Amino acid sequence: MKLAICAQGEGLEAPADQRFGRCPYFVIVEAETGELLKSISNSAMAATGGAGPQSARQLSQEGIEAVVVGHVGPNAAAALKAAGITVYGGVTGTVKQTWQQFHEGQLPVLDEATVDSHHGIS
Repeated sequence: MKLAICAQGEGLEAPADQRFGRCPYFVIVEAETGELLKSISNSAMAATGGAGPQSARQLSQEGIEAVVVGHVGPNAAAALKAAGITVYGGVTGTVKQTWQQFHEGQLPVLDEATVDSHHGIS
């Protein structure tokens, strides 16, 4: 299964990012092994609106089945659900540390938004 982890940079040692639609990168790993598949730039990061749904579409096109986030807004949560992507909460530390927690079953599934719309806009 392909797992995307919101990150501030590329690779397994990159710091995880709390934001979904506005995170700079998605680091894609094999969920069972933690093997790095690739890092992709979030094409919606600088969008003036709709960053969450655009990011969900990007992940869907990459064949992502689950994503680990810190926070997810209502539009992103709805778009991820519609795309069949399971959302887990709890990014902490590095991408590798976040994957480890995912792999050990320590991260909760998020069934709804955790923040209001436009939360990640700086």
